[in-house]
Amino acid sequence: MIAIGGFYFLGENKIRLVNLQLEREKILKLSYKVLRLVLGLFVFAAGSVCIINAAIGVAPWDVFHQGVSNVTGITIGRANIYSGVVIIIIDILLGQAVGWGTLANMILIGSFIDFLMLNNLIPSFQSFLPSLIQLFIGIILHGLGVFLYIAVGWGAGPRDGLLVVLTKRTGGSVRLIKTIMEVTVVAIGYLLGGNLGIGTIILALLSGPIWQYIFKIFKFNINEVQHRFIQEDIKILKEKLAKTEEPTP
Repeated sequence: MIAIGGFYFLGENKIRLVNLQLEREKILKLSYKVLRLVLGLFVFAAGSVCIINAAIGVAPWDVFHQGVSNVTGITIGRANIYSGVVIIIIDILLGQAVGWGTLANMILIGSFIDFLMLNNLIPSFQSFLPSLIQLFIGIILHGLGVFLYIAVGWGAGPRDGLLVVLTKRTGGSVRLIKTIMEVTVVAIGYLLGGNLGIGTIILALLSGPIWQYIFKIFKFNINEVQHRFIQEDIKILKEKLAKTEEPTP
């Protein structure tokens, strides 16, 4: 009997050690994903600041953010955040699933942009050639940032979510909906004083191919990413709460 009790005790300890090891692995995996997400959003923000500081034309949404900043007096980063809030609300109302990465994208990219710009951590140049090089560096950083944070699988950015849900709702092609969206925000941003120039055209034509080449280098297929959304976590939490509230027999 003692021997049996001893074996039971050892078996119980082994189970506890295995469970503890599994918990540690979960924490490490979660920590890695959080760090990768934050790093990716920081790299993307650095790319945005490079493009903004190049001052030869910015990305369509940043034309809009600059215009809003120009009219309201808020920073470009805050314009990015506030527009992200509005877009996420529209996404949810239209039925688009939102991930924790979507919320992080909304808050952190704008915050990082302000941090980098207000502290002058990324230089700007007066002559065209260095500015053009800086623009291309910004495009590359954008691609690296997207690779880092999208691969985490916690949802895309608010604007990408809007593109997806509008494509589903209207039945139009991604190219058509993306073009309409970007032409609209560029027009509004330009009228509000945003920086529209040759850089905007370069971004429109070359961002896709450059990003695709970066993804190819890292053997990353964006269509294979399985995203986890907030709605799923809420459902799991509700199920757990329901189980704890069940009466014991």
